[in-house]
Amino acid sequence: MTGEASGFSLRRTGFGQLPGWPEDDPSTLFQGMLACLGQVRSVKPYRSGSLGLSTQEILPIYEAVLAGVPQGASDSRRFFEEHFQPFLIRLADDASGLVTGFYEPEVEVSATPSGVWTHPFYRRPPDLIDISDEDRPADMLSYAFGRRQDGAIRPYPDRRDIDQGYLAGRGLEIAGARDRVDVFFAHVQGAARLRFPDGSLQRITYAAKSGHAFSGIGRLLVDQGEIDAATVSMQSIRAWLARNPQRIDEVLWHNRSYIFFREAAVDDLALGPVAAAKVPLLPGRSLAVDRMIHTFGFPFYVHAPTLTHLDGGRPFARMLLALDTGSAIVGPARGDIFTGSGDAAGELAGTVRNAADFYILIPKAVAARYGG
Repeated sequence: MTGEASGFSLRRTGFGQLPGWPEDDPSTLFQGMLACLGQVRSVKPYRSGSLGLSTQEILPIYEAVLAGVPQGASDSRRFFEEHFQPFLIRLADDASGLVTGFYEPEVEVSATPSGVWTHPFYRRPPDLIDISDEDRPADMLSYAFGRRQDGAIRPYPDRRDIDQGYLAGRGLEIAGARDRVDVFFAHVQGAARLRFPDGSLQRITYAAKSGHAFSGIGRLLVDQGEIDAATVSMQSIRAWLARNPQRIDEVLWHNRSYIFFREAAVDDLALGPVAAAKVPLLPGRSLAVDRMIHTFGFPFYVHAPTLTHLDGGRPFARMLLALDTGSAIVGPARGDIFTGSGDAAGELAGTVRNAADFYILIPKAVAARYGG
């Protein structure tokens, strides 16, 4: 699916035309590719996006990795050059794509929400239902979740309703945090690492959401003249909320979407949480993409000349693996880079909002389908 009707096209290019490719070390991606291989073999292939690429078409390349993992940067680059053909994703208006960053927050919690630990993380409630195309009401076209009420499917209570106690006392609390802003930003990221008073760690990952559309509070504050559009970031939003505690409810409730979580073990501190592709995220090498267009498990090369703080002052130019998605990640040349876990990763992710060129790597065996 490319061309005028789709709003983008693919232009065949070469690895020699990828800015920064000779300096990149994509060897970390093989760990993610092998994890994807395990997932699709043991569970099921990933759903194909509208671009038409399928898991079956990249499976032989995963199997080549399994047969012998390339070692070192040079051999790793050579592997990609032998197996893939890069294509530049060109938007119809020749505009640049957009890259942002996300991370896994670490939040101090108590297993029992009480005392100062008053802001809960909730499991998926039993009255939340999935809505399919077959039963979606005409006035809920954008909803994937809802509830049954008086025999009809209706919207689920939103962030304000839940903050004001809709789910209280149902035994759905995973843990309680001190700071509701920490909980809110864990919702935005879709995952968190919880640190308990005894020092133990537990992960929580996305399980479902209330179904309401995501509304960015950064955009709200920019529109209200509270934050300059040129400097808006997670850090500037947090600072504004700290200065204006009397408006926290109003601003957070602007985003009606509410996220529910499930518990997960922390098996490897070097890896991120298990995300939408059902494999752990690779810090600095995982990309959230629009899954309506793209298929999980495919590599992308992203070049963002003005993004320099992730690579010690050098323009960002890296191979990444599509392993996640997000409600704000919409469009063929739109991506979200996973920067890692904890506060330092949050500092990196919070200021990423840069124009970028996106190259999708298509297996050579099917590249002809996308033009010469």
